[in-house]
Amino acid sequence: MVRLGYALDEIEFEETFVLPVPIAESPAIEGLLDLLHWVAGVSYYKAAIPGHLVCETGAPPPATARLLSALYSEGLGEFAVVNGLECLPRPQFPRGIEAAPAPARSTLERILVPVGGGKDSVVAIEIARASGLETALFSVGDATPIRATASAAGLLRHIATRTLDPHLLELNAQGALNGHVPITAIVSCVALLTAATQGYDAVALANERSASAGNLVFDGIEINHQFSKSRRAELLLADAVAEIEGAPQIFSILRPASELAIAQAFAKLKQYHRAFTSCNRVFGLDPEQRLGSWCCDCDKCRFVFLVLAPFMTPEQLTEIFGKDLLDDPAQYDGFALLTASGGDKPFECVGEVEECLAAIYLIARHFQWRERINVRRLVDEVLAARPLTEDEVSAHFKLSEDHDVPEALIGSVREVLRA
Repeated sequence: MVRLGYALDEIEFEETFVLPVPIAESPAIEGLLDLLHWVAGVSYYKAAIPGHLVCETGAPPPATARLLSALYSEGLGEFAVVNGLECLPRPQFPRGIEAAPAPARSTLERILVPVGGGKDSVVAIEIARASGLETALFSVGDATPIRATASAAGLLRHIATRTLDPHLLELNAQGALNGHVPITAIVSCVALLTAATQGYDAVALANERSASAGNLVFDGIEINHQFSKSRRAELLLADAVAEIEGAPQIFSILRPASELAIAQAFAKLKQYHRAFTSCNRVFGLDPEQRLGSWCCDCDKCRFVFLVLAPFMTPEQLTEIFGKDLLDDPAQYDGFALLTASGGDKPFECVGEVEECLAAIYLIARHFQWRERINVRRLVDEVLAARPLTEDEVSAHFKLSEDHDVPEALIGSVREVLRA
């Protein structure tokens, strides 16, 4: 068991993680434990946003300090907006002595793929499988969509569990500041620690290029609900990991691709269609408030429905979701908001405004979708004001060169995404 200690003045907290196997001592393990300790602390920092911050176990090295400064500031951007703060938090982290970067691993033979139960991790799994590299899965917790997706994949999965200190939950109930934290960064650190204990060479995340697109500007900074999934966060985390001798690599296997391209690939993976769920109401902290499947009334449900529609039939999507969201008039405003029509792009794990427009463009030309109530309105009221060309739509299916996918995997990325 990993025990992480924090304190706000005289209030002490202890967060725990249970990993799949006992932890042995090594420079990589010690370094990754420190990294997890610092990154996971953001959940406790946010309760009070203290002006002064102390690292009693030692100052983080320079690249790690840069990562932490970003996670505790930009990573709390949505939190700041929703809680009505006057500006972003900007804590100052002490910086340790800079050392030479640890040598990169020369081989890539065994990879660990974190799985969240959604379409992106499914496509990442199949890219890893196609590469021929030894692949296993990882998750924090065992939510139903994660378990079902792992079962459909038929691969070994390593499961870690996380327990927040109950005192934090009590403070939240009493009115302490609360809200969205950069959770992907925390999960990534647990995955790295698990990979190191199990002898994997790398952690292959499923963060796509669309995750780098922000929602709005606040305090002079673009605020991004998915900051810890963004390319900027990926580079900061990779630099921090490079300071740790013997640590596994970390990169996003889907970084070259848009959400629309990933949806096209996922539509062909029929063995996962009844297993996956991307609705985040399945993963709530309170077990009594978790749903078993799609809620069909949130931004994430609408987004996934929209980007899958060009590549699947109404019958197929209705079987998955339980209803046809594009033929439900009550859903129209939510679909329009995905294109930032009537407000800012919602604070959710949804794709770029431009690719949502592209999805509307594609289904407007699809004989099975074009007469749906919401499709007609989206064409008349949204697409008419922001027309697209074929070239603009096709650009979403081209792979970006801005990524760190290793050579051993990039061929499989192109194969699975047919790019």
